[in-house]
Amino acid sequence: MTLPPWRPLLRSALQREGRTPAARWLQLATTAADGTPRVRTLVFRGWDAQSRMLLYTDGRSSKTAELTHQPAVETCWLLPKAKQQYRFRGAIELCSIAQDPDHCRNHWKQLSPGGRALWAWPEPGQPFSAGVEYPVEIEETTPPPQHFLVLTLTIERVELLDLGHHPHRRLTWSLAQRWAEQRLNP
Repeated sequence: MTLPPWRPLLRSALQREGRTPAARWLQLATTAADGTPRVRTLVFRGWDAQSRMLLYTDGRSSKTAELTHQPAVETCWLLPKAKQQYRFRGAIELCSIAQDPDHCRNHWKQLSPGGRALWAWPEPGQPFSAGVEYPVEIEETTPPPQHFLVLTLTIERVELLDLGHHPHRRLTWSLAQRWAEQRLNP
């Protein structure tokens, strides 16, 4: 199958960013149960298919309840060297070790020892306890904890704002339109 037309543009923009860790950071907007917005930064982990983005989260975090209540989300990925902003809209599916042990184990192994350590820290968002251990590294042989979740964002709409042009170039694609490109006013 061929890639959606926005994927090569994104790949090119990511190449311009280089190996800087920030090039993998994107913001995820969710909706809390009370209807208020929430935004946080996650790390892009790869593609599950042509238009399915992979992210990870701690199942003990508030975003898990938010995504369970309302799976519709939008991400914003700013690539400053490329002077491009991508917004991806769609729905998130959560996958736990209980649902698909092999899938979660495969993703767990892809994390660095320092990345895996985050899941051994105390519950996110709770009051800080001074005597609690915060491991620096967790070995690959350690099984993933029950709260390690793989998030799959099935993308339904993509919008690109390219600030490297005058006037700025704004493009959109939607799955409903078979990824046909439409130019918008910036």
